[in-house]
Amino acid sequence: MPQARLLVDLPDGPWIADVSRDFPDAGFRVLTAVPDESAGFALLRLTARDVGAVIAAMRAHEALAKVSVMARGDGVATVRIETTAPLLLVAAKRSGLPIEMPLDIGNGVAEVDVTGEHDRVAALGKRFDEMGLDYEVERVRQRVDPVRLLTDRQRELLLTAVELGYYDVPRRSTLTEVADHVGIAKSTCSETLQRVERTVVREFVDDLPNRPLDGAVDGTGDSEADAADTDSEADDTEAEAEPTPTPPRHRP
Repeated sequence: MPQARLLVDLPDGPWIADVSRDFPDAGFRVLTAVPDESAGFALLRLTARDVGAVIAAMRAHEALAKVSVMARGDGVATVRIETTAPLLLVAAKRSGLPIEMPLDIGNGVAEVDVTGEHDRVAALGKRFDEMGLDYEVERVRQRVDPVRLLTDRQRELLLTAVELGYYDVPRRSTLTEVADHVGIAKSTCSETLQRVERTVVREFVDDLPNRPLDGAVDGTGDSEADAADTDSEADDTEAEAEPTPTPPRHRP
């Protein structure tokens, strides 16, 4: 089934558009939402340098009837809101195509993910047009059922490897132990798991945003995570390697 991502440029007026533009460094992730024609209720995760200032701006906005802070930490807060103008949710409801959660919004732009037939996606776009919402289609791709990504044999081997702790850090089992458990050669086990990892990683990467993540390694040196992975790989290599016999010593 086709999956589309629409970048919606929100107009001035709705609280999320105004507040997110006033605080362009802030991120708003809507975790759950219940739409209505005249009101909407949502639980969202807020990240910002000054969370207190963002929450104060939310409470001062006339389109928000209620703002309740459920949890708060350093640079992050979970907030429950009641709004009088849930534009995106109303548009989705009228088109019969629900917006997938979580919904990310930053600096007045919402990343809207939807899955459905072409006519449903077109109906959502029409609703956006009617409500004066500018948008562009960032991508359209065929969504694949995760179960269908792998063969039965690959899925069985992957689940076994996970159960035995092969992907734990540090690993609780070696490649040889995984192969012995399912009754296949070590080389076959290695090749099959590599194919599985390639398939799963490619599918995961396709869902990542096309922009660098905050705090990404800048290439000037190895991160602690890289070092830990290297150590883990080294330990696994040592565990897999056959012991080298010690040559006999001869006294003169």
